[in-house]
Amino acid sequence: MASCQRGCAPAVRLCQKLNRLKTLDDDMMATSLKRCLSTLDLTLMGVGGMVGSGLYVLTGTVAKDMVGPAVIISFLFAGIASLLAAFCYAEFGARIPKTGSAYMFTYVSMGEVWAFLIGWNVILENMIGGAAVARAWSGYLDSIFNHAIQNFTETHIMQWNVPFLAHYPDILAAGILVVASFFISFGVQVSSYLNHIFSSISMGVIVFILVFGFVLAEPANWSQKEGGFAPFGLSGILAGSATCFFAFVGFDVIASSSEEAKNPQKAVPIATAISLALATTAYILVSTVLTLIVPWHSLDPNSALADAFFRRGYSWAGVVVAIGSICAMNTVLLCNLFSLPRIVYAMADDGLFFSFFARVNPITKVPVNAILVFGILMATMALIFDLEALVQFLSIGTLLAYTFVAASIIVLRFQPDKTISKGSTSTSPNPNAEPSPVPSESQTIAEESEGLKQYESFSDKLQLVERQNTRERRGVGQLKATWEPYLSRLLGDCEPGDVVTYCVLTLIVSSVCFCAVLEFGIKQLQLPVWSFTVLLVIFGLAYILSLTLIWIHEPQTNSKTFRVPLVPLTPAASILINVFLMMKLSPLTWVRFTVWIAIGLFVYFGYGIWFSKEGMRELQPKDMAARYVVLPSGSLVETVQSVQPDGQVDTSAHHDNASTASTAEEYAGRR
Repeated sequence: MASCQRGCAPAVRLCQKLNRLKTLDDDMMATSLKRCLSTLDLTLMGVGGMVGSGLYVLTGTVAKDMVGPAVIISFLFAGIASLLAAFCYAEFGARIPKTGSAYMFTYVSMGEVWAFLIGWNVILENMIGGAAVARAWSGYLDSIFNHAIQNFTETHIMQWNVPFLAHYPDILAAGILVVASFFISFGVQVSSYLNHIFSSISMGVIVFILVFGFVLAEPANWSQKEGGFAPFGLSGILAGSATCFFAFVGFDVIASSSEEAKNPQKAVPIATAISLALATTAYILVSTVLTLIVPWHSLDPNSALADAFFRRGYSWAGVVVAIGSICAMNTVLLCNLFSLPRIVYAMADDGLFFSFFARVNPITKVPVNAILVFGILMATMALIFDLEALVQFLSIGTLLAYTFVAASIIVLRFQPDKTISKGSTSTSPNPNAEPSPVPSESQTIAEESEGLKQYESFSDKLQLVERQNTRERRGVGQLKATWEPYLSRLLGDCEPGDVVTYCVLTLIVSSVCFCAVLEFGIKQLQLPVWSFTVLLVIFGLAYILSLTLIWIHEPQTNSKTFRVPLVPLTPAASILINVFLMMKLSPLTWVRFTVWIAIGLFVYFGYGIWFSKEGMRELQPKDMAARYVVLPSGSLVETVQSVQPDGQVDTSAHHDNASTASTAEEYAGRR
């Protein structure tokens, strides 16, 4: 048995390294960046990230090919589904006002390797997204000039026919990314001002489209003569919702900016709610106008709005629409170039990525190295790559991040608060946390018949006093008092929060299995009806049972920041929706995802795991630990004891016990 344990020890240590959590400092507002963003700044960033080229292109594509005029309902469903994920980001952004978005949220709740992989995917997502928008921006501007830029490049510069490469180098797309990176490196306020300008112009154009569009609206375009309101039925509406969901992915820029917000506890939730509401309203109203101006089946998917006004005899309105489209793409570019360097900076600051990117300019207070390097990389991608085949990759990275953030919300909600102790690398209970009704073994060092007790900290003494009046109140992560008589034998021995963590894992696995059977069971797997039904029932029951087991545990209730409502139901629903949408992605996307994950693991095991600051913190010696002797009268006597590394014998134990005994004798003599 002993040899088996020794053989398993390296694997156990590796698992502990991979799943170590990030330790947060007591002062969450301390930062090397500059806190200067207001609620308005964050709101406009969120609107700019969501209302981009999709408003001018996606609406026409979905309306013509998938839904018809019922695209309105598709955007409504997509907005509600996005709201579930946005709730989770808002709570984390307010509770943990640090840059890094989904990477940071996963690190503090799920573990290091999972956080690295999420951050690794978000990096690629932002790079491809920014490069794709830059090429769309270039193509849209080029189309205004009758493709003169493309023709000049192909004729006088170069062109090639190589797989995965563009037919010609898109110098304009690369140039706009380099220029935008240059401006963003001047500081967060410059980025915010530029975003204000472009967002204001874009919203002004949207107002023009709505007012002028409703004047030209013809309700007959929704009549049965033109195919009706929902020509593709409910299945078309749901398929359209899955596509429209990705129009709202830009709201995470708000959470990425929380470390630079003046008051993130209030600004992040408010900005998230307002920006998502504005974006959903804009998509719904523009879709309404678009399908009322001209029949939905005659829309031009490439430039639906401009073409709709042109066909009604108002070609000059197309120029206004073009200006709005270019400004909207500029806001998306700014948001991508704003978020990406900060995620890289957060990973580098934690030691998981190259430290070169963790340097912050002392004047501008932004990670200039990360901005310029990744801005140039993004420009290179836009210059030479054909990004149409890679755009689908954006979906899987976004959905994976949403899934992990939702799971992190559940884990942290049912996990006791822990903060880093001064002078020690171990964690101690938060004095504000709800007290546990039963003292742990580590808290009580000795109990003498005279009532002499020893505790780790003064907060433990306070918890002991409060515990006398709160015997019926359960600690965070423990079974609720109502369910303890029935389930204490089965679950009572688990550490607080452990059962919830296992249930979250079961929740994710059951969601994947349920959605896989639902999506592939009939056509690809060709399951019999009875087998298809039984599998759905089994995985559905596992999902519901996991939710129930989470619900019967005590959640945290003392947070003063925004909290996701109806936990665990809200994040669990978000997980199910995200997994279902991932199942609809093409097999080639999953192959690319696997390759990118493999590259990420190579980087992590080659660099991150060795230079992780959490790993270095674990190696720091534990010098001294303060203890308090609680005398029967309630007074405290402080003693200091050296803490030995694991595996060493504490030679001062007898001396410490003798010191404690002599203290008690002196106290008795004075009595």
